Amino acid sequence: MAERDLAVLLRTMQPQLFPEPYGIGVCPGGALPFACFATVAETEGLTVVAPLADVQAAGIASDRWARISLTVHSDLAAVGLTAALAEALGRAGISCNVIAGFHHDHLFVPWDQREAALHALSELSHV
Repeated sequence: MAERDLAVLLRTMQPQLFPEPYGIGVCPGGALPFACFATVAETEGLTVVAPLADVQAAGIASDRWARISLTVHSDLAAVGLTAALAEALGRAGISCNVIAGFHHDHLFVPWDQREAALHALSELSHV
């Protein structure tokens, strides 16, 4: 069952760092030659989120991003989770892009700051 209580969400979020870097970029059009983790249709084009190797092989420019997924089943109507995550990471000087799936939240942080992000999230879960 999806969790709404912020204290429970923070205590049980168990961030999972994925080992490979991800890319976030704009697809120039046409069929995608790879499977995406997520897409966002914007007026300017289709934003794709996928493993960096796939993004680069398709000729799409991207920085290196780390994917951290929270294993807790968060309710889409839960209040305060994204704000708490942003505050903790912001205090550590780490930018974060969040994609909320139906079951879990997925954070994308700069690749070089992935360990610091895990540390900040770990401290947040012990508050």
